Amino acid sequence: MRWNPFAGAYLADPARLWRELLDSPGGVHHDEDLGLWLITRHADVRRALGDTQTFGNALTLTPVYDVCPEAMAVIMRIDAPPTTAAADPPVHPRTRRALRATFANTTDRVEQRYGAIVRRRVDELVARLAARTGQQVDLVRELATELPLLVLLDLLGVPERDIARVRAWADGQIALVWGRPEPAEQVRLARGLLEFWRYCQGLVRDRLDSDRPGDGYVDQLLAYRNGDDEVLTIAEVSSIVFNLLVAGHETTAGLLAHALDQALADPDRWRAMAAEPHRVPGFLTETLRFAPAIDGWLRVTNRPVTLGDATIPAGARCLLLIGAANRDPAVFAHPDRFDPGRTDGSDHLSFGHGPHFCIGAALARLEAGLALTRLAAALPGLRLAPGHRRSFQPNVAFRAHRGLPVVVDTAVPAARRPAA
Repeated sequence: MRWNPFAGAYLADPARLWRELLDSPGGVHHDEDLGLWLITRHADVRRALGDTQTFGNALTLTPVYDVCPEAMAVIMRIDAPPTTAAADPPVHPRTRRALRATFANTTDRVEQRYGAIVRRRVDELVARLAARTGQQVDLVRELATELPLLVLLDLLGVPERDIARVRAWADGQIALVWGRPEPAEQVRLARGLLEFWRYCQGLVRDRLDSDRPGDGYVDQLLAYRNGDDEVLTIAEVSSIVFNLLVAGHETTAGLLAHALDQALADPDRWRAMAAEPHRVPGFLTETLRFAPAIDGWLRVTNRPVTLGDATIPAGARCLLLIGAANRDPAVFAHPDRFDPGRTDGSDHLSFGHGPHFCIGAALARLEAGLALTRLAAALPGLRLAPGHRRSFQPNVAFRAHRGLPVVVDTAVPAARRPAA
């Protein structure tokens, strides 16, 4: 089967292709143009995410196309060791222990350690938006991407003046690895990625050279390491920071943008969110199922594996279509219906499954939940700009909105005010 994730209908409505793939026999298809095996069914995607002996991570961060020689020469200078998404045993269990020990990853720990930071940043951004009443703004740029990046910079101790550079570098990595840029753009993005890696190395080096111990996340990683390369090497500390500065904000930005899109697409939903904020967690769970920020993820087979009627050979690259798995009718009732009240929504795979389950899931929920709650309370009249049509960046993994233009209004439209 052939598909084009970089153009056409997929950039506006990927769910239509997911449905075609799910409805076709087998649930596993080979795409000749990309050289990828497409895995779509919930049970198969769940297995591939959890079975690290059969499905490896070594090529997860390798571009999905043939990179031009000049760009590849730059990429080869990035000597970041695999620690998170691209790591396999025995490295991954060791680096995962470091993450669990240093990064709050439960609801209670996230609230205790990061809650005040998130609330301060949410309030700043909501106030900034409220000050622009009557204007049209892009919520992707002004809120969805800004909030998680600011929070992450606070946690890592990164200067706020660097936010634009970090955002550009992170966007560049996503386009370089999971997009299909032209050769000249590949070279530019590769150079940016090398600069990004050197920047992360510099952050760690600065904390090592500091006379005063700090309490930022880099300091916590170094304290956990305690000078022992068997625990973590300095390069691995830098690599963890490198990965967090991308995955730590791009995925949350996607979740928040998708949630805002779904809420504002129906004015009654937005009004209900302002009136009944206790429903926001369920709304986010359904958003994660219905419109995941990462709707495809890469694995490589370490040995032949049979899924349904298809046998995938060893050494094959597989694209796990999480977006399709989240619409599998074998698991979800009326899967193509957005239903925040559904009881089966928590079975989604949007945060992954198994050893690589997203370490930042609880933080992402806190950020998105607070942003939705406080924005709806401050701007109950917020509405999508007339004529807006949903469109996504060309990418096989990250489902990122090109923009989400809205009209800022504090008042609920007269026709929507409840009767006295």
